[in-house]
Amino acid sequence: MNLRTKYQAEKVLELKEKLSFKNPMAVPKLSKIVINMGIKDVLSDKGNLEKQAQVMSTISGQKPKIMKAKKSISTFKLREGDEIALMVTLRGKRMYDFFEKLVSIVLPRIRDFHGVKRESFDGKGNYTLGFSESIVFPEIDPAKLDKIQGLEVSIVTTAKNNEQGTALLEALGMPFQKEINKKQ
Repeated sequence: MNLRTKYQAEKVLELKEKLSFKNPMAVPKLSKIVINMGIKDVLSDKGNLEKQAQVMSTISGQKPKIMKAKKSISTFKLREGDEIALMVTLRGKRMYDFFEKLVSIVLPRIRDFHGVKRESFDGKGNYTLGFSESIVFPEIDPAKLDKIQGLEVSIVTTAKNNEQGTALLEALGMPFQKEINKKQ
């Protein structure tokens, strides 16, 4: 059973009771997952953008959108309209497949991993997770990369606050850090 059907069959009822909702349609759910990658040295090496676009499409299973600079910044030799980043928005089946891969394969591959921080919520139930290297994804062969690039994964939910967002992601299997008593 995949994550989407498991969520609809079991987790909605659990979350409805845990968060004390009367209507199952009010239970928070995943809305979309946005993957961002700012490209290093793109102004000096234009080929780097195509290489990282290939990496990002391999990770997400979808062609990335090229993002352009909104402002000119002379100290960085950046002009308005320069292509500097990549972005992918995942919805539906691809979103649930990516989330399942993230939780069950990618996060456990990180060295000295003890769970993700609970503080990375934005106040409205959305969670952002940063990776310093894209090689933690199993599809990426580090031998074929000349530059290791980081990326950011934003999980957007329909939750109204951080408590609802935490409950949703915990129900879906996100490995949060254990809270340590600070009264010792």
